[in-house]
Amino acid sequence: MNVKKNLVFKLFILLAATTFLVSCSKSRDYKNSSRATGWKMNAKEGGFQYDPKTKEQETGPGLVFVEGGTFTMGRVQDDPMHDWNNAPNQQHVQSFYMDETEVTNLMYLEYLDWVKQVFPPSDENYRNIYNGAVPDTLVWRNRLGYNEVMTNNYLRHPAYANYPVVGVSWVQAVEFSNWRSDRVNELILEENGVTSRNARYDVEPGSAFSTETYLNAPTQTYGGNDSITRGGKYSQSIAKRSEDSTGLYITRKDGLLMPAYRLPTETEWEYAALGLVGLRNYNVYRGKKKYPWDGQYTRSSKRRSRGDQLANFKQGDGDYGGIAGWSDDGADITAEVKSYEPNDYGLYDMAGNVAEWVADVYRPIVDDEFNDFNYYRGNIYTKNAIGEDGKVKIITVDSIVYDTLSNGKIVARNLPGEIQQIPVDENETYLRTNFSDSDNRDFRDGDKKSTRNYQSFGAEEEEISENERMYNSPRHEVFADTVGGLVREYDKSSKRTSLINNEVRVYKGGSWRDRDYWLDPAQRRYFPQDMATDYIGFRCAMSRVGSKSKKGKRPRN
Repeated sequence: MNVKKNLVFKLFILLAATTFLVSCSKSRDYKNSSRATGWKMNAKEGGFQYDPKTKEQETGPGLVFVEGGTFTMGRVQDDPMHDWNNAPNQQHVQSFYMDETEVTNLMYLEYLDWVKQVFPPSDENYRNIYNGAVPDTLVWRNRLGYNEVMTNNYLRHPAYANYPVVGVSWVQAVEFSNWRSDRVNELILEENGVTSRNARYDVEPGSAFSTETYLNAPTQTYGGNDSITRGGKYSQSIAKRSEDSTGLYITRKDGLLMPAYRLPTETEWEYAALGLVGLRNYNVYRGKKKYPWDGQYTRSSKRRSRGDQLANFKQGDGDYGGIAGWSDDGADITAEVKSYEPNDYGLYDMAGNVAEWVADVYRPIVDDEFNDFNYYRGNIYTKNAIGEDGKVKIITVDSIVYDTLSNGKIVARNLPGEIQQIPVDENETYLRTNFSDSDNRDFRDGDKKSTRNYQSFGAEEEEISENERMYNSPRHEVFADTVGGLVREYDKSSKRTSLINNEVRVYKGGSWRDRDYWLDPAQRRYFPQDMATDYIGFRCAMSRVGSKSKKGKRPRN
């Protein structure tokens, strides 16, 4: 009797389970449906299209991943200069990518070659574009030194191909970064069959590819040549299945295109140079790490390389490399990249060789009381200019805007094929609490409200006069005369009190010209953004989208 009862009970359980499975199979499958509406995603009939596969951001050419975190930014050693312009402060940096090495002469020559082909200097319309991109090789000259061999050879001779480029202003470094962003994304589209094959080699003068133009107005990319924009196998297959343009063009939500290459912020650069990831103690972000390597000295203590210099810098008066042979650091001027060991992030020459431009406008203070997350001074918010037809305005050969820099050099503010940018206005700033102006370079340290003459009560105050400004730097004038020549007028005022203004940028790291004091990643100096030297180069960075780390937490032991 018990056997029959057990058999009946098992049959009942089996029947109930079968009924449950059948009822579940008849219920709605939400696996491929929206959690918001229940609508099916990626349906052939239409609706919202989305790639469900999570894509990890790829590491761009030349870059190294730097996992973000907390660290103490600022000086950790004595201050013999007595300026203390980088007091220790706590900062947090999001994960990002940075160039493994400084940008080399070879990399920059590739940029110049592209500019010459797309905007030929033989054409009067484009001459200033190429001339504005060429580094200043005269930075090597010295009134009492014979350096003509570097003046004539350093940039272009193959012997210096893998040496860091110098003679590049901050403005030129930014333009190089913009060019690099577009070339990398242009290749990605071609390799994924979106644009036609070898399109990047057949660009007509003045019709270059721009990432932002492609994302905002794809039909106007390549000068409006849609046979290139839709010429890949992927685009052609989409066109055969759809009568409209849906899916023909890549958008941000496809996750295919990379974020822009750019100059690193000062905080990012200092964080990456310290390489704290190598510390085996936990939360030692208040440590006193003096150099990108471990230890308090500039010579190696390892058995195989004991006594070797760990960076390229000036060791004393008239001593740019040491005595030839064993104690020599291997370079009298710059050194070939990767000549010294990398830091714990895998970054080379974060101390010595050349100092490097960073994105920030210089101020003596780092205002950590206002912000301690991704700190950066230099934000100028812009938006796309919209024409009367409701479409974005694309720069043409007739609408290029040229800026005459303080040193008289002429550079293009924008290039044909790019979207014209204008400052944000009240439409974006009205009643916002996080920003109220387009230009924030002197926010809380140089703007009207931060001066001692500002009064917050009563009627709107008049503009602060030149003599009342916090940073009363000289203002030299360069302008064209009636016959097309340049007139240079020097500011001879005796009332100037500072060299700081909104056009001076921070540069970090010691160089081949500097003593070891400047090898400390916390050191900071400034230089006009439109001028160049023989000891300042640069490297690019890229923001990371998505997760903070690539592989999650690693084992503790």
